[in-house]
Order: sequence, then C-alpha cells, then structure tokens
Amino acid sequence: MGWVTMSERELNRVEVLAQIDDGRLTVANGANMLGLTRRQVFRLLKRYRTEGAAAIRHKARGKPPNNCIHRAKRDFALTLIRENYADFGPTLAAEMLAEHHGFKVSRETVRKWMTEDGLWLSRKQRRTFHQPRLRRECFGELIQIDGSDHHWFEDRGPRCTLLVFIDDATSTLMELRIVQSESTFSYFEALEHYLLKHGRPVAFYSDKHTVFRVPNQAAKSGYGMTQFSRALNEMNIEILCANSSQAKGRVERANRTLQDRLVKELRLAGISDIETANAFLSGFMERSNAKFAKPPARLDNLHRPLNAEPDRLRDILCFRDERYVSRQLAFSYDRKRIILEENEVTRGLPGKYVDSYEFADGRLEFRWKGIQLTYSAFDKDQRVTHAAITENKRLSAVLEFIKAEQEKAPPKTRRAGKKRTRYQPSGRRNDGWNALADRKAKATRAASQGSNI
Repeated sequence: MGWVTMSERELNRVEVLAQIDDGRLTVANGANMLGLTRRQVFRLLKRYRTEGAAAIRHKARGKPPNNCIHRAKRDFALTLIRENYADFGPTLAAEMLAEHHGFKVSRETVRKWMTEDGLWLSRKQRRTFHQPRLRRECFGELIQIDGSDHHWFEDRGPRCTLLVFIDDATSTLMELRIVQSESTFSYFEALEHYLLKHGRPVAFYSDKHTVFRVPNQAAKSGYGMTQFSRALNEMNIEILCANSSQAKGRVERANRTLQDRLVKELRLAGISDIETANAFLSGFMERSNAKFAKPPARLDNLHRPLNAEPDRLRDILCFRDERYVSRQLAFSYDRKRIILEENEVTRGLPGKYVDSYEFADGRLEFRWKGIQLTYSAFDKDQRVTHAAITENKRLSAVLEFIKAEQEKAPPKTRRAGKKRTRYQPSGRRNDGWNALADRKAKATRAASQGSNI
C-alpha cells in the first residue's frame, strides 16, 4: 500500500478508534475524547473496520480545493503583470488588475503567484548583508573620521558634536574634539591638532557630508572639491567617502561606545563646557586606547612628516576662494562690499582674480600673487536670511546663533510681496524737448546754418 500521509488529528482518531474496536474504550468515552457525537464515531468506526486506518484520512487530501482559481486565469494575470506591471509590488499590481482589467484577486494570491514565477522577492530574499571589511594592515594607512551630534553634557550644557578620528588598522582613537557643530572650520581645527601630533596619514575615510564631498558633481565653481578636500590635496592626503554607514562601521561603533562611556565620565568629572572637555579628552583617549586598541598586522607606521611651517599650515586650513575685481577695484564677499585701496599693485587688478583667505578667528585677507592687499569692507545685514537652507548636523548651532541675534536687536522691517516702483506724477507734461530725435534735428539745423555762412 505504501506510505499514507495523515495529520496529527487523524492519527489521534485512528488510535482512539483502535481502542474502541478492541473493547478497551467505550464509544461514549471515545466521542468525548475526540469531541465528536456518538453517531459520527460509529460512522468512523465502520469505515475503520471495513477499509482500515487509511480510510480515516480526509477525503479532500491531495485534491485541488473547491475555490481554486483556474490555471488559465492565473496565467492571464501573470501575463498582464509581466507586460504592464513588471516593477509593481503585489498590492499595487492587484489594485491595477482590478481597476484596469476587471480581474479581482486578493493581493496575497498575487504575491504567491509573483513569487512562484520570480516576479517578486520576499522580504527575506530581498535582505542584504554587509560583509565585514578586513582592517588595513598598517598604522596610519586609513583614518576614519566622523562627527557625532549628541547631548555630551546631558542637561548641564547645550547639545554639541564630537569629532572622532580613529585608525582603521588598530581602532586607536587618534583625535577627539568637541565642537559646536560639524562644520569645515571645526574639522580644520581638529585636523590641525591631528597633524601636529601624528603627521600626515595616507588617507581619511568619511561619509558623504558636504564638508568632504560636493553634492552637485556638475557644479561649475569650486573645481569639484570642498574646502576640506582642497586642504588635504595641498598636503598630499587622500579623502575617501563611504557609500554606507556600515562601510565605516569602526568609527560608528566607536561613537556608540563614546556616547555611553564618555558621557558618564564627563558627568563624574563635573565638566559642562567645551573648553574643559577638550582638555579632559587627551587623558580619556589614553585610557580608552589602552583598553580597546589592537595591534596592527604590520608594524609599519605610514604617517609622514608634516613638513609645513605654522604660517603655511594656517594658509592651508582656511577658506580659500577667488574674486573678480571690477573697474572700481571692488567686489562682493560674504554679503560684504570689498573695496581695494588704490596703489601701484591694485591699479593693474581690474579684470583679474584675487585670492581670498578667511580664517577661523574671523580675519579676512585678500592677496595677489602672495602680496596682501589693503581693503575696506562695508557690511550688509548679517542676520540669518529667511528660508535659509540649513543642514541637519548644523541646526543646533544655527538656532543658537539665531537666538543670540534676536536678543541683540529687533529684525528690520521688510515688505512682502512683489517689489514695485511707486510712480509719483509731477503734473508736468513731457513734450519731447530733450528727446534724441529732437537733439539730432537741432544739431542738423545748426550745421546747415554754419555751412550757409
């Protein structure tokens, strides 16, 4: 006879019916155990005695269900989906079939059909796995950098950002710096401390923050690089941007650890300001590296000497740009009107570009072939403009600046709506006495009178 597939409930019925047939169990007790009536137990017992245990199996087993959709309808629906809705999900595909083709079927049935024919992958099949990347072999070969915006002082101070520099080969914390926000100047400050302490690494590894990467690769200005990448390029250091947060997981995991350990150590030390916290971080890094740092695969240190004077490093770690000089020896810079002092050098500058140097302390210099130019600056309104685009990582610092500006003075009154010129009639009639045609006619008459004389 072979194997017979039965469910657990059917096996339980066979066992009870066998006991009833042997006289070890009464029909009434068997009916109570199976949850059936005595008449149904007699029917099953009769079938069991005549056809055997296989007769207790459900008669519909192995047969198509009564509500089964015909194979032709299934093929028709899948043909429509392949031709018109190949990139649709099961839910939307079922809605389109009902709306545009009058074919009503449940979304789960459509999901089953699409999965069987390879038109849809389940959530488990669509899951992606990020394979761990092996560490670099040498110390100083790759330095991962990131900023972590967090309540580092809890409720004792404002929200701020911790800049983290960590070596990929050893997980050594190379530089920690608490700043107000994740900006170019804050990274310049942390980078300067790093370079003076360790030297120049081979490359930095960061995310796609606008400090490191130009969002619009088709931009015509800026030569395709940010101020930070321009400074690294001058020092022969590469900057690489990760495509996902998992790619730079070492610094991400370090941020998570620091958000637990560093916050509690700052609380125990009673520190609630940025300056004191930065002085505390050097000792914290030594203790953390002694506990968590790992030995590199190779003992080579790929850091190179800085080989730059302090003045040269200052000129590199600043905002650099170019400005076109007009005939009036003037140009605009950061909502300021800059007018160069007239001298032997500046007389030949109209129509040329001068280099601008903006430093972290607010100083602004303009140079022509290394010669510093004397200028006068006329400030415009320095308040944050309405509807200004602000990055999420700098939002806290911008809001603090706005609050400080609002406390200084009330905003200037500005008109809303379309700007128009209000004409005030003078009552005088323009009869064209000074028109161009009238002046030419007068000149012609004067010339003809002179020739006649």
